[in-house]
Amino acid sequence: MSAQKDIASIVYVIDAYFLGLYHADSKKLADVFHPDARYVNMVDDDYMNYSMQEYFAKIDLRTPPASSGAPRAENIMSIELGGERMAFVKLKMTMFGREYLDFLTLTHDRLGWRIMSKVFTYIPNSKEN
Repeated sequence: MSAQKDIASIVYVIDAYFLGLYHADSKKLADVFHPDARYVNMVDDDYMNYSMQEYFAKIDLRTPPASSGAPRAENIMSIELGGERMAFVKLKMTMFGREYLDFLTLTHDRLGWRIMSKVFTYIPNSKEN
């Protein structure tokens, strides 16, 4: 696959990731996360390190931001390819009154590009406070 096609495929995965989070849709998120992926929150006093099963259970308990018509604010800051099978995506998004910074690693296998790890932090959204 060419780098241009890889980037387009990764952007497609990230768009589905944003949509899955906005709708709190664990089934959509399961399509973009590798089954062995990890979800890690690095905020002081809120550390989490979940398997996908644990993470999707939390997603299923959320009230979707879409249900209240909350505005979406998402930005892919960078995509870096590491050969044909690895990528790193840095992104920002606003949700639940917080500004999130996500570092996502993606891997490519027979099923395409999928998120292998999500390590993130957040701060209160100063625009909402």
